[in-house]
Amino acid sequence: MACTSTRPSRGLSLGDPAGAEAPEAATERERALVEENARLRKVCGALIERVESSGAAGGAPYAAFEHAVLLAEQVRERTETLHRTLDELGEVNRQLRDEIAVRVEAEQRLRESKREAEAANLSKTKFLAAVSHDLMQPLNAARLFTSALGEEAVPASSRRLVDNIGRSLQDVEALLGTLVDISRLDAGVLKPDVAAFRAADLLDVMAEEYRQIAASRGLTLHYVGSSAVIESDLALLARVVRNFLTNAIRYTRHGHLLLGCRRRAQGLEILVGDTGAGIAESQREAIFVEFQRAENGHDAQDRGLGLGLAIVDRIATMLDHPLRLASQPGCGSLFSVQVPYGRLPASQPRSASPASSSQGEDALAGMRVWVIDNDPGICEGMTALLEGWGCRVRTATSLAGLEAELDTHAAGETPDVLLVDYHLDASSPDGLAVAAHLRRRHPALPVVVITANHDAGIKSLARQLGYGCLLKPLKPLRLRMKLVALLDGSSA
Repeated sequence: MACTSTRPSRGLSLGDPAGAEAPEAATERERALVEENARLRKVCGALIERVESSGAAGGAPYAAFEHAVLLAEQVRERTETLHRTLDELGEVNRQLRDEIAVRVEAEQRLRESKREAEAANLSKTKFLAAVSHDLMQPLNAARLFTSALGEEAVPASSRRLVDNIGRSLQDVEALLGTLVDISRLDAGVLKPDVAAFRAADLLDVMAEEYRQIAASRGLTLHYVGSSAVIESDLALLARVVRNFLTNAIRYTRHGHLLLGCRRRAQGLEILVGDTGAGIAESQREAIFVEFQRAENGHDAQDRGLGLGLAIVDRIATMLDHPLRLASQPGCGSLFSVQVPYGRLPASQPRSASPASSSQGEDALAGMRVWVIDNDPGICEGMTALLEGWGCRVRTATSLAGLEAELDTHAAGETPDVLLVDYHLDASSPDGLAVAAHLRRRHPALPVVVITANHDAGIKSLARQLGYGCLLKPLKPLRLRMKLVALLDGSSA
């Protein structure tokens, strides 16, 4: 911007001619001032140009000022926004803390509820174990007495009474066992004890047992065995096959039954067929649900609860064994379960077949059997049954009682087999410990553990120790075959 000031320069008088300098001097002086003025104007212009060129808006100082004011306003607004955001974040943080506190409290309550549920489940497990043992004890004794009586020579009228008592006890056993099993399965306390075994070890016994049951109903059972080795829980798989066979007999009025095997690529298929009423397609899923039964074909006096196939479905799911059902109404049904193949240890001997195990009424004559069970009724029932087979029996309710009996009457006696209950008195060791103690005195003593507890751990430990294991209520035919197998030197 050019300088337009009319203010006189210092030392220069424009209105006093008398005091004026000589014309030459004045001219020289003016020329110097003009030059100085021009130089200052250039400097001033350069400074103004530099100031204006450094401005942010339009290269004008006022625009720069406005820009600065605008920036200050934006800073103030953003600062206020930041304060508001911080206040909101603080409120959110307080809400989050409150929510976290609520969740922590809820999680604590959940943990407490879980502990209570686990305690209740443990209590239920103990209750089921007590039910399995305490209720099975008198039932087992009754079955033993009935079986012993059934082998006696009794009049025909009494024979019918004995048979009716036996069937009633079988019904009680089936109903009670079914209720306990479904409770244990639902509670998740029934764990599988999977091991390799020969299919014949299971199916030969089943065929022998159900051939007799079928004959009592006027039916025939055709059995096709197998030499295959399979891998499963023997007791649980037996439960599946047993339910198949029981249903086949229950729903077949006349004709025959089939128990057989078919080799598949994925495993051995165990089949149970019948010539019964068959199952309509609309019912084929419902019969595997609790308390659901086929509408036609069963005996009106049958007291089944409709839980057998529900248990089969649960066991097959737990073992991962596929089930299959084929049926034609009016012609019969075919149930099957597929079991994976297994491999036995090279040293395991082949068990005796039921044909050899059942030969001769006196196959067990003279066999010395020791029985330890804390229930005197069971001891008496075992004595009656085993002596009916020709065995020489010595019973006791505890290890101390057996040792006292031996010291008094039979010092130095060597048994052929020990039958010991797993659950003895609380003051006594369990059956496995009793067997170990007696084996130190008789190293080659064969042992069969008998228990109402279906815990897989007990069966697994008994197998590892080389003991046999039978479940209560004890089936006389299974016990007899086990004793004959032991007498023949076969695997327990």
